[in-house]
Amino acid sequence: MKAAALLTFLIVTGTCSFGQNLIGYHDAEIRKYMKQNSKDMHLNDVKNSMFSYLKYSDSSDSQTILFFLTTDSVCKGVRVICDNSMKHEKIKELDSSYKRIGEDRWVDNHNGINYLIKFKEEEWSCSISIEPDI
Repeated sequence: MKAAALLTFLIVTGTCSFGQNLIGYHDAEIRKYMKQNSKDMHLNDVKNSMFSYLKYSDSSDSQTILFFLTTDSVCKGVRVICDNSMKHEKIKELDSSYKRIGEDRWVDNHNGINYLIKFKEEEWSCSISIEPDI
């Protein structure tokens, strides 16, 4: 039920374009969700001995989504990295989907859990991080 409710929420709010709040999903559920709902994003085969994650990127490499996983392969955080040219579009999406709580911060409350969404601008890119607000 939790997965179905979150999936419905994501589709209704339109968050599919920048990085889904799939925290709590198992890696197989993330793969299935991305295959069905983000056909423009492709799974990259990445090996990393320090971190376990799924990496998706679009064909133009202007946007990358990282799903950070626990040792049990459950998503514990999401990070979207995109070209700075997408900054205004991403902020508009965040403002329309979440409650703004600061200059570059939003909150998502889902199933009684608060998730902190942070936007950070770098020299060549910007990032959006989603993690439980502990």
